[in-house]
Amino acid sequence: MPKNRTYKVKEAFYTLQGEGAQAGRAAVFLRFTGCNLWSGREEDRSTAVCTFCDTDFIGTDGTNGGRYTQEECADLVQSLWPGGGKPYVVCTGGEPLLQLDEPLIAALQKRGFEVAVETNGTLPVPASIDWVCVSPKANAGLVIAKGHELKLVYPQTEANAQPERFTHLNFQHFFLQPKDETGRDNTPATVAYCMAHPQWRVSLQTHKIMNIE
Repeated sequence: MPKNRTYKVKEAFYTLQGEGAQAGRAAVFLRFTGCNLWSGREEDRSTAVCTFCDTDFIGTDGTNGGRYTQEECADLVQSLWPGGGKPYVVCTGGEPLLQLDEPLIAALQKRGFEVAVETNGTLPVPASIDWVCVSPKANAGLVIAKGHELKLVYPQTEANAQPERFTHLNFQHFFLQPKDETGRDNTPATVAYCMAHPQWRVSLQTHKIMNIE
């Protein structure tokens, strides 16, 4: 990949990880623009592969958003870390693996960061990533069969998005996350499933509970 490549970043900010196995851990979130399962525009939602995304990943107009070279992007992430602890950056989107590559990962790791990715699992993950979180979506081909955590939004009505489809995969942690739907609380059903199938654990969106980014 050429060194003068630019990365399109929607936003970058310092917060606490709100979900999954790393919940509560201080982290820099690096959100890339774009996704391969939805355009991000409401008029396209009903025909998208993923119809329930709650994230704005269009454009570069968010906090610290812009176009960055490899070194500029790594410098930005480093500037957001307050010092101390184990520096941790979560690369997310949209779909971060449309842009995240080995040179940028190496630049982040050179600055002392443990690099995590939150991906829909439809694209190969670079070998040097430190933490892999896969969130499968119905009707999207899954090419990542192993990682650190699999986090499935629940419930999804499609047959190919049921938890049983994923239990044989090689992940350290299996999470069900209640789907955030207006007028419907999916937490009780998620709790009931995890109690009946203890391979799975409940993941809550604690950043929304704490009212942080």
